[in-house]
Amino acid sequence: MKIFAAAVLLAATPASAQMLSADQAEAIVKGCAAHARAKGQSHAIAVVDLGGHPVATWRMDGNAFGMMDFSLEKARAVAAWGFATSGMEEAAKGTPGFAHAPHVVTVPGGVPVFSADGRTRLGGVGASGEAPADDAACAAAGIAAAGLKSERAR
Repeated sequence: MKIFAAAVLLAATPASAQMLSADQAEAIVKGCAAHARAKGQSHAIAVVDLGGHPVATWRMDGNAFGMMDFSLEKARAVAAWGFATSGMEEAAKGTPGFAHAPHVVTVPGGVPVFSADGRTRLGGVGASGEAPADDAACAAAGIAAAGLKSERAR
């Protein structure tokens, strides 16, 4: 019976389904780190898939205790909700109870990852350790360096 269920699940998965690869996640982390080094900054960087599972993480030298946990939470928030953490503060103001929902982070630095054509959401990136705007810029730079998009195609 388990084999049948697995076969049904595989058959139901579209052939065009895209997943965030380890190579893409590594390229995101390296791109973010390069961006940070050029600015003299240090970030903890986390890349997660749509399930919020870490695919790649990197703590740059000089990053404080707790920053990796925060970067993971930012990345997981984006994976769960599908939009940047920079928009979650405004969403919390306009939606009663949203601020207390699971996986909500109201600090910039979490950015979604979309496929190169911007049509498929693949996961999220979280950066932490610098000013929130710098964290967000680092995450976006990493995504761009990997040849992916940080916004859905319109």
